[in-house]
Amino acid sequence: MNVRVKETADETRERIARTAQELFRRMGFAKTAVADIAAELGMSPANVYRFFPSKNAIVATICSRCLCESEAEVAAAISDGGSPQERILAAYLSIMRYHKENFLEERRVHDMVLVAIENNWEAIEAHKARLCDLTARVLAEGIAQGVFVAHDPSKVSRYIQSALIRFCHPVLVAQHIDDDQEGALLESLQFILRSIEVERSPLPRSE
Repeated sequence: MNVRVKETADETRERIARTAQELFRRMGFAKTAVADIAAELGMSPANVYRFFPSKNAIVATICSRCLCESEAEVAAAISDGGSPQERILAAYLSIMRYHKENFLEERRVHDMVLVAIENNWEAIEAHKARLCDLTARVLAEGIAQGVFVAHDPSKVSRYIQSALIRFCHPVLVAQHIDDDQEGALLESLQFILRSIEVERSPLPRSE
């Protein structure tokens, strides 16, 4: 006799979110209703609403997972060796490529991120803060190595993020999809970092 193990509330939420994400990928956010998600799960819409108050709340959960994946890629890029300048460049290249690939290959994931930005500023702001923390860590290491002049790494990391917003925001990345965004990012970051470098050492152009 098979005994079905009862799911915890967190496990049910996760199953709903993963099912919804697959439907959003197949059908698109706008065409997928909570009733479709419930039907795919074999449960009632009311049961879905027990765990998520709205479809946008489901998207926020999915988007948070996607942003965590992006943060993991940024953390890996920034820890991959090289000068502090090269590591900061690698971090921003990772962010830009993530949004570029979503727009070109996973358009419905791109659309979900836009919905989350419009409806879940708190999560987006937390994501931006974590990315700033990663950059600040490298800036602090650069000061310790004598690469950068003394400054407030947290403050400068925020300045860098604001100045490079066109390479981090999915809408702006999509608007410039046919441009040489990697070249523009390299030139922009070089210009910014010159203000805090002890010695000016140009960043290599990304392959």
